[in-house]
Amino acid sequence: MIEEKYQKPLTVVLIIIVAVLAYGFLTMRDQRSTGQRIGDAIDALPHGADKAEQQLEDRTPGQKLGDKIKDNTNP
Repeated sequence: MIEEKYQKPLTVVLIIIVAVLAYGFLTMRDQRSTGQRIGDAIDALPHGADKAEQQLEDRTPGQKLGDKIKDNTNP
């Protein structure tokens, strides 16, 4: 396969590439339109006004993921 002397640098490069792609995804801008945000806020109203308000904000996927984790760990 790959020579042994190239395996470690190749692994490091692949880890860096994956980390950069993950960072890029988690900090990506919110692409929802105003109508989609309002629809998401209306859908979130039964869960509370604060949840509906969050849907109107411009949030990254990383922030949304953090909110999901926080909601699932705090009953």
